[in-house]
Amino acid sequence: MRKTFGTGSVWEQTLGYSRAVQVDNTLYISATAASGEDGIVGEDFYTQTQYVLQKLGVVLADAGFSFEDVVQSKLYLTDISKWEEAGRAHGEVFGEIRPTLALVHVLPFLDPKMLVEIELVAQKSAG
Repeated sequence: MRKTFGTGSVWEQTLGYSRAVQVDNTLYISATAASGEDGIVGEDFYTQTQYVLQKLGVVLADAGFSFEDVVQSKLYLTDISKWEEAGRAHGEVFGEIRPTLALVHVLPFLDPKMLVEIELVAQKSAG
């Protein structure tokens, strides 16, 4: 079974991708930035990470998953020296869940105000 989920984002439409794709019991969520209706939300790594995680919580819920189902998280940061700011916000959500994690230093995103993108994989137990 394959099912796609979208948020109506202009990025999804322009680039031709799904925000998330569920295959059987696994949900793959595309890298997500702190873009809101009025542009980028937050000017620092902590605030952007918090906002992205809120957005990802909605995507997970729409697909019938929760943060507790997340098994892998990847944080893409434009400034790796700010890992503690992003990590603090990430830890507030995942501190007890403890998925795998990758911190990846990247070049600037399409919008230079974007500081963080987060990609998740969630899996429900069969049965």
